[in-house]
Amino acid sequence: MHRSSVFADSKLSPAHRRRGSACRRSDHDHVARVATQPKDTSLAGICVMDRNKKPSKAKKRAGNQPEREDSAAIEPPASRATVRKRRRADVAASPTCPVVGIGASAGGLEAFSDLLRQLPANTQLALVFISHLDPDHKSMLAELVKRQTSRPVIQVAGDMPVQCNHVYIIPPNRQMVISGRVLKLSPRAEGRERYLPVDTFFRSLAEDQKSNAIGVVLSGNASDGTLGLEAIKAEGGITFAQDQSAKFDSMPRTAIAAGVVDYVLPPHWIALELARLASHPHLAPGASDKEELSEEPFAKILRMLLASTGIDFGQYKHPTIQRRMTRRMALHRIERPEEYADFLNEHPEELQALHNDLLINVTEFFRDAAVF
Repeated sequence: MHRSSVFADSKLSPAHRRRGSACRRSDHDHVARVATQPKDTSLAGICVMDRNKKPSKAKKRAGNQPEREDSAAIEPPASRATVRKRRRADVAASPTCPVVGIGASAGGLEAFSDLLRQLPANTQLALVFISHLDPDHKSMLAELVKRQTSRPVIQVAGDMPVQCNHVYIIPPNRQMVISGRVLKLSPRAEGRERYLPVDTFFRSLAEDQKSNAIGVVLSGNASDGTLGLEAIKAEGGITFAQDQSAKFDSMPRTAIAAGVVDYVLPPHWIALELARLASHPHLAPGASDKEELSEEPFAKILRMLLASTGIDFGQYKHPTIQRRMTRRMALHRIERPEEYADFLNEHPEELQALHNDLLINVTEFFRDAAVF
């Protein structure tokens, strides 16, 4: 290899030529970076050195002096603890937004693609797609989903914090949960245990995000997702199921029959409702602490419930009552408590629906064998 190939056609001074001739060539002809400089201000390139050459005495005398700028230091790999700290910092620094769990099986990719195409680009939601995948084959699901949206689409690997306006895809042969707004993977259970990735994720979503959780069940076979939607609704979250447009309707139909679905819509309408809910006060950070129940109009609503049902809900946990009321407001596209109080006056059946929401008991559902 000639000197010109190392120093890249630059016009070098005699001093630079002498320095370049001292550089030894590697047995494997490693390619050097070239940094061509104007005129004669500095060495025009970096020569290729022999990897087996021992450090010179001058190098040894240099001790721990900092290296030249054109010789980048290689940092040691970060420890697991450091990586975890960085991820927690990423979560703390990133803006919070509702997390939407979307479960599907057969026919679900088409429905999810339709939903993504209709969801406005600036909607501040984190979308997590849980699908039943072949455990023995590499999944191309993330690549297929990328074609439907301009949002970043990521197949989850390891612990991964969720970010607003991103789409996350479960990898094959894995279970996934969310904890502290971080997605976590675990091996799929072996043996005869049923594989229910949608229920598993939805339950963790309900526990982690409480009233900020949103669950969606799209096309698919069997009943995966029903128990998870019940858990989300019990925490004050909001639930969706695909309507008769589902190619395989067993998953959404089972959830609807169980009474755990707030909205039954085609995928493109689900997208529009998600966009609306993303800006509703019910899903705003700290929404449950913004107003005291002892003040009007929430006190008025409590009196209406007492008169209608005979139950004094003022004795219940106030944050829970607040979340349930704002959840019902979100379902009816109402943002102000005063408007909801007027709505209750005009629609007495909504008092019963609010009463039912306040008395949701998840354990009763788990004992309901008829659901299956």
